[in-house]
Amino acid sequence: MTLDIKLFEILLLEDEPADAHLVRISLRDARVHCRLHHVLDGREGVDFLHRKPPYQDAPRPDLILLDLNMPRMNGREFLAAIKAEEALCDIPVVVLTTSEVERDVEASFKNGASGYITKPVDIEQFTAAIAQLSDYWFVLTRLPRENK
Repeated sequence: MTLDIKLFEILLLEDEPADAHLVRISLRDARVHCRLHHVLDGREGVDFLHRKPPYQDAPRPDLILLDLNMPRMNGREFLAAIKAEEALCDIPVVVLTTSEVERDVEASFKNGASGYITKPVDIEQFTAAIAQLSDYWFVLTRLPRENK
């Protein structure tokens, strides 16, 4: 008998390689059964969600982790763009950023973010934050599943 475990699909929009690496390691250490897809900015994120080359085989993410401060299309613009699209607006987006500015928090929630996490500077705190995030989204919360 084979167990068919569906991996959670996470899309990470992050332009800093070190932060992306920390997210990957933190998810692994938290034993989250997921596939992490990483893009560098909002334009690549939109292309991923629309399955434009080179992302034509991209899965629909169960969760998006979004940095606000990226080149080309920043996280604020990305969030507004996908929440305006009926086909994408139900994907939960958690902002994962260095910004502690209150107007960024308010704007993120106003534009449809499901959560807002300020990246801890300490690596252990960062890992703990990702573990708590994954517990909430993949253990406690029931997400809609696509049957495609």
